[in-house]
Amino acid sequence: MAKRSVRDLDVHGRRVLLRADFNVPLDPRGRIADDYRIRATMPTIRLLTDRGAKVVLISHMGRPKDREPELSLAPVRARLEDLLGRQLRLLGDCVGPEVEEAVARLDAGAVILLENLRYHPGEPADTRDQEPGFADQLAALGEAYVNDAFGACHRSDTSIVELPRRLPAAMGLLLEREVTVLDQVLHNPSQPLVVVLGGSKVEDKIGVVLHLLPIADRVLIGGGAAFTFLRARGYEIGRSRLDPKHLEACRQALERHPDKILLPTDVLIATGPDMPQGSRVVRVDAIPPDWMGVDIGPETARAFSDVLRQAQTVVWNGPMGIFEQSAFAQGTKAIAHVLRGQGVTGATVIVGGGDTVAAVQQLGYADGIDHLSTGGGAMLEYLEGKELPGLAALPDQ
Repeated sequence: MAKRSVRDLDVHGRRVLLRADFNVPLDPRGRIADDYRIRATMPTIRLLTDRGAKVVLISHMGRPKDREPELSLAPVRARLEDLLGRQLRLLGDCVGPEVEEAVARLDAGAVILLENLRYHPGEPADTRDQEPGFADQLAALGEAYVNDAFGACHRSDTSIVELPRRLPAAMGLLLEREVTVLDQVLHNPSQPLVVVLGGSKVEDKIGVVLHLLPIADRVLIGGGAAFTFLRARGYEIGRSRLDPKHLEACRQALERHPDKILLPTDVLIATGPDMPQGSRVVRVDAIPPDWMGVDIGPETARAFSDVLRQAQTVVWNGPMGIFEQSAFAQGTKAIAHVLRGQGVTGATVIVGGGDTVAAVQQLGYADGIDHLSTGGGAMLEYLEGKELPGLAALPDQ
């Protein structure tokens, strides 16, 4: 995708609005649980400061209904200070006279962080009409715009699609790498190409399955998404997750490419998603009515691993089970383990989705992965062949 890069943007002495995706998970005490998205944006921040830009960082956090303090970007400011090795000011808002004054006083090479964009109803696409002047207020703060928020590019929020229409714009280094990696998968992957899809919702995955089946050698489906496919094959799935709206699409995918799609042959079942006591492995044709699948079984993990060891390109989005429960994380751990080995031996391994990236990092297997994507929904929509609004809004090279 030939979009203008931040490398080609004249930024010296100019105020640059850098749209980052700092929507990071927080623990119950409000501390950052995973800072990967923050670290992934640092190369773009450093490039801008090295070139003498006045960097104004903008991002959202969560889906606030008001100005909930627990959705402030204060924890992000603290982490950015550690990474930058300098103090960083967080302004109390993202528009208004005080913000305008503070931004106007920035020196070349300085960095400042504005408060959560979604504190304003003018930011989300579905509430933009409530604050129609928000885009102009925000754009007035900058002289150029850089989008490095791949994880938000499938949204049509104001800071994603309206700012590049008002300012000289470009993609950041992170966004550029994300697009380059995924374009390689879509247009020129090293074969065999194996796609691993998991997670809870089949609705997020079925479009990817249908789009990639013609070019993929195998598609391995686990997690909650597998059970709608298993039901489409005629199996009873007990209380496992079922998406009746996409049952027919799953059936059609299985009919068109029966040799490419690999489903679980055994699963770990439990009486509830947080009930590891008494969980057991059964074959997929023996799930009791009052039980639910919570992970792929060991036979399936071995079969998936055997396929993955032959791959030259792997794309993985979605854990194989409810990995937050350690008793239900064995399938995800098995996939992460084999993919780390594949990455080390030369295959291209791409992992995306917040839960999947978090699992890989928590398990200590990130070192062999070629690319950890910062986008979950954005990655899936791109692989589905959809045009992302955030990319469409950026000028061509």
